[in-house]
Amino acid sequence: MFGISFSELLLVGLVALLVLGPERLPGAARTAGLWIGRLKRSFNSIKMEVEREIGADDIRRQLHNEHILQMEEEAKRILNPLTPPAQPPVTTATVQPPAGVAARPVETPATPGTTTEPPQPPRAP
Repeated sequence: MFGISFSELLLVGLVALLVLGPERLPGAARTAGLWIGRLKRSFNSIKMEVEREIGADDIRRQLHNEHILQMEEEAKRILNPLTPPAQPPVTTATVQPPAGVAARPVETPATPGTTTEPPQPPRAP
């Protein structure tokens, strides 16, 4: 983890045994272990809190951007009410005729119910 080899760890243990003595060494090791555990938990807690805040900021920023885009589209609709909606293009389809009849292209509108033929004048009675 920190580049400490087994021989270095053994040397630290021997120095601690000489300084603290055999009676206090187990208690000191237990206390050091508890403190190290507390430090790890607090660092992990801080790390998770920071990650959660960063995630919350990203979500807030995304929602704000979506709200701005929605308001912009609404403003465009209000300011340009006379702009007609885009008409779908008229497509040309080839109809397969029965056997013996020549094929010819037929124009069909892209949306049902609309025709491209010119209107006929009313008939006189």
